[in-house]
Amino acid sequence: MKIKTLVSLLIILVLAAGVWAADKHPSDDQLYDLVRRKLADDVVVKGGAMEVEVKDGVVTLRGKVEYEQQKLKAEKVARKVPGVKQVNNELIVVGKGNPR
Repeated sequence: MKIKTLVSLLIILVLAAGVWAADKHPSDDQLYDLVRRKLADDVVVKGGAMEVEVKDGVVTLRGKVEYEQQKLKAEKVARKVPGVKQVNNELIVVGKGNPR
């Protein structure tokens, strides 16, 4: 009987922890790190030189990119990060033409 009670309590605790974790939103610092990593890893964006600001889950992208495709992809990548509420894309396209 004690084992069944113990197992039941353990199951309840695991389920409660899952619900609690699902309700928890990432901090702005965590979002900043995730967005920077995703932008830097993207082969189109190559976002290492972009400025990223996060406030209350709203991401602002600033800086210069070579192509319009990079600007659009950077916004798309940032929007896909879980916890991002909105993206303000202030990137400026300085190049001419299309990427190779």
